[in-house]
Amino acid sequence: QVHLVESGGGLVQAGGSLRLSCVASGRTFSGYGMGWFRQAPGKEREFVAAISWSGGSTYYRDSVKGRFTISRDNTKNTVYLQMNSLKPEDTAVYYCAARVESRPKYDYWGQGTQVTVSS
Repeated sequence: QVHLVESGGGLVQAGGSLRLSCVASGRTFSGYGMGWFRQAPGKEREFVAAISWSGGSTYYRDSVKGRFTISRDNTKNTVYLQMNSLKPEDTAVYYCAARVESRPKYDYWGQGTQVTVSS
């Protein structure tokens, strides 16, 4: 019912920046909390950042605080992840996800975009 498509991944040197985008379609974007997750080879998927439907509340895992910023533009049905001061350990496939904010489960997922940070 909600289709998510990520873009903006690529190869960057340590200390560089990337901005990921996630465009939602299929139904109204408003009312859904959005999150970014990532998964490196051989590791479990982990939470990166989240934002409420209004954009008024944001959450980050400790390792990205001060470096990553999540934002959204509901007029464009798009959520962003600005990543600065990238480190090799940030290398992973990054996934966009959507959930009804009253539920703990993210029900809708994108296909992912690869982020590679070279040392």
